[in-house]
This record gives sequence, C-alpha cells and structure tokens, in this order.
Amino acid sequence: MNRRLPPLNALRAFEAAARHLSFTKAADELFVTQAAVSHQIKSLEDFLSIKLFLRKNRSLLLTEQGQSYYLELKELFEQLHGATERLLASGEKGAITVAMPPSFAIQWLVPRINQFSQIHPEIDVRIKAVDFDDGFLEDDVDVAIYYGRGKWSGLQADKLHTEFLTPVCSPMLFTGNKPLDKLDDLKHHRLLHDSTRESWKSWIRYFHVPGVNVEQGPIFSHTMMVLQAAALGQGIALANSVLARPELASGRLVCPFEERLVSKNSFYLVCHQSQAELGKIATFRHWLLEQVKEEQDEDYL
Repeated sequence: MNRRLPPLNALRAFEAAARHLSFTKAADELFVTQAAVSHQIKSLEDFLSIKLFLRKNRSLLLTEQGQSYYLELKELFEQLHGATERLLASGEKGAITVAMPPSFAIQWLVPRINQFSQIHPEIDVRIKAVDFDDGFLEDDVDVAIYYGRGKWSGLQADKLHTEFLTPVCSPMLFTGNKPLDKLDDLKHHRLLHDSTRESWKSWIRYFHVPGVNVEQGPIFSHTMMVLQAAALGQGIALANSVLARPELASGRLVCPFEERLVSKNSFYLVCHQSQAELGKIATFRHWLLEQVKEEQDEDYL
C-alpha cells in the first residue's frame, strides 16, 4: 500500500513554526531563511489542502485544524527524538559528553578519568564545564553531575558521596599573633565564602560559636577560588569534603577543628532514566559509581 506522507522538511518547518508561532524563530532554529520556512509551510498546506496558520495584526496563529495537527506532530517528534537518543546511547563505542561544575571536574573527575580511558579506550569522554543546572539535560549531554538533593523529574540520580562541611585553612594560620586553637578563635580570622554566606551561618549556628561576624569576608563564585584563597592564608574556608580532598592530601590545606557538619546537598550522577542501563552511558555510570564506592570508607578529613 502506498502511504501518502508529506515531506519531512515541511513537517519540521511546520512543527518549529507552530511551537514558536513565528516563521523567523523557526528559521533561526532550522538554520534556513524565513522565506524557506514560508515556502515549506505553503507546500504542506497545498499537500493537505488545509490552511494551518492565520496571520492577524502581525501575529501568527494556528487554525483549529493546525493546532490539532501540531499537537499530534509534537508528540511524534518527541518520540522520534527519544528513539534516536536511545539508539545512540545504546552504542558501546563512541563519544560520551559529561557535564558538571568546573570545581568537581578539576578536583574529582579529571584526576581519575585516565583510569576510565585505560579500561575503555573505545569510549571518548568529553567533559563539559557548566556553572548551573536547570533540572534537565541538554541535547548534547549524555551524563551530568548535579549538586542538590537528588530530586530531578525524569532523571536517574545516583548519590555520589555523603559530604561534610568543615573549616579548612593554610597551616600558616596555626602560628602568628592569633593562632587557631579552638572554635572561639574563629572570631579573630576572616571567613571565606562560596557563593553565599549561608553555609557559614548554618555551621556557626549548629556548633554555637559566639562572636563570629559571618557578614564579613569575601564571596567567591567558584569553589576553586575559595580553596585557593584559603591555601594562600587569606582566611578560613568552609569546604565541601569531596572538593577539598586534593588540597588536604597535599598539605596545602588543613582542618583546624574536628567539628564537621553533614551537608544537606550532595553531588549526584544523573542521566535519563531510559538510558541508565544502555551502552556507553551504563559503562561510564557503573565505572563512576564503583569509584565512589571504593572511596566511601576512606576518611580524608
């Protein structure tokens, strides 16, 4: 039986134009001219013998039939996209793109990624540094590391570590006119903050440390900046136990106190639930979780 199907390019142009309600935005998305989109829509309307759009007061609207057709096509395009992504993910070879905060990449993954490459030379890992996540994976990302509480709709989220917040500083702060010896000595030193002052506020409140002015001290946008400032003796940072490990192991930073607070947030390995056990994504996921498992019983602090 000969199935009458409209041209795929015309359907793509219609879906994009209907989603944006704009030929111009559809053209930008498809990397074609506005005239090309208009031509594709016209050819689709001729093929169907149905008017899909109405132009009113310089705005673009869908007709009732156009709206119904768009909703069905939208679902079909999403299914096509999902099928393609699952097929690509199911491959045992090729590239895998992993997105994560720069500090996690530098402090944790980069020192270990050569181990993965030696075990799986057929998989090319591409690390993409991102400052923030918005709860969904971009099309060019296979796996990501998110920082939070593990609640992201539609995503498989595997907790990597139980993390602690603990003060860290340069060994040089143990000497001088006001050496660090007990918690009360914090009031004599500058506090260094990562993004906000909230972490230090929670820590000071939890351990009932009096007289500390949490409103003082610089705020840095990245954890690496805070750790670097602390290593240079510029103050005391409240460090994430995972990210501070290399500096603590090298002796550039030390923990002046035993007190540490379990963090409410953690790093999570996330991927689409439908792809968690497929191909190279499953290979990378299992390797990374095994790395974490081996570290769970090690106490770097």
